[in-house]
Amino acid sequence: MALNVSETGGQRPVIGITSYLEQARTGVWDVRAAFLPQVYLDAVTDAGGIALVLPPQPVDAGIASRIVEGLDGLVLSGGADIDPARYGQEPHARTGAPRSDRDDFEFALLDAAIGAELPFLAICRGAQLLNVAQGGSLIQHLPDVVGDERYQLGDGIFNPIRVEVAEGTRIAQLYGDDLSATAHLYHHQAIDALGEDLVVTSRTEDGIIEALELPTVPFGVAVQWHPEEHREDRRLFAGLIAAARAHHHDRTRPSTAKEQA
Repeated sequence: MALNVSETGGQRPVIGITSYLEQARTGVWDVRAAFLPQVYLDAVTDAGGIALVLPPQPVDAGIASRIVEGLDGLVLSGGADIDPARYGQEPHARTGAPRSDRDDFEFALLDAAIGAELPFLAICRGAQLLNVAQGGSLIQHLPDVVGDERYQLGDGIFNPIRVEVAEGTRIAQLYGDDLSATAHLYHHQAIDALGEDLVVTSRTEDGIIEALELPTVPFGVAVQWHPEEHREDRRLFAGLIAAARAHHHDRTRPSTAKEQA
């Protein structure tokens, strides 16, 4: 359900959402284009934010920092597998071809976001990217571990399961009295060795990590599932919007007020 600006406590924060470059056809055109499912945009705007799509592009630390300066929050979206070379492994037969344009862009963007303490929500691939960025590794093909395709049914069909999040965590604060959620699963890879400073906040019954967070920043939440697919539960996005609004207020208030705080 969409929120009024008055319901969200004031000005709508600007939330950047990473996207992909894909071959796309529309009318007479068949070109490479920025692509992002609308459900991500809806999730951000429903929760009271302004969605800004961020396509992969040439990047360095300076460019990434400049992008982050213009944002109040960040969503690292799902999508293609991360290059296994990023975590010191050879590719599995079922691992997708490297998408170096997206890897380069998003690793730089995440590094800048963490450095600036920009609130972020990492989703599926985004959660894996956070783990790798912090020095962790991935299970490249979950069926090798769990014995079936339950985590990614294929054909764009999400598998909804119930998950519980750990008490006393940032994500638990967002979920309030009900620490359960319907998790729409679509990932054939998963977190393996945990990256530095990360905390696991949810696992499935068979031990697969489904949520983690980075407690060294004010708001760094990551989930393997796809909360954008659950229109009736916007708690994660509402939490991001609240943190983004606070971040915007803190960085734009007069310096004298900051010094007195």
